[in-house]
Amino acid sequence: MAATTATAAASDTITLRLARTLPAPRERVFRAWTRPEQVKQWSAPHDASVAECEIDLRVGGRYRIAMQRPNGERYTVGGIYQEVNPPARLVYTWQWEGRPDETLVTIEFNDRGAETELVLTHTRFASAEERGKHEHGWTGCLDKLEKVMRDA
Repeated sequence: MAATTATAAASDTITLRLARTLPAPRERVFRAWTRPEQVKQWSAPHDASVAECEIDLRVGGRYRIAMQRPNGERYTVGGIYQEVNPPARLVYTWQWEGRPDETLVTIEFNDRGAETELVLTHTRFASAEERGKHEHGWTGCLDKLEKVMRDA
């Protein structure tokens, strides 16, 4: 399993940075991140699943992912794509439905031949506690994505 790292910036912005090497070419990893049928396979942490996924992959386009826990509880996140540069980079806003705070996610897909170094940078957290919750969630999602890439 590849190393995962997290850092908190010392500035006024609290930042999460995770890096993971995935066993697939970056074009395949990019598709897994941007096609609803593939996002449904991995984009909910731990024992949650993706109940709904909508993606309009273009600058200004929206996405929405509804995650569901085994007890039926749902939580939904959505946002707007700020940058779409296949297969190298995605930048999009991140906002939980019913919550006022909006954060920003940058995904870099670095070509490593048969593998991809994925670097996720999630910024603009209101608190270290929120960053910690997202680190836990993103780590669970990336664990699932790594398994999907390995098993495909």
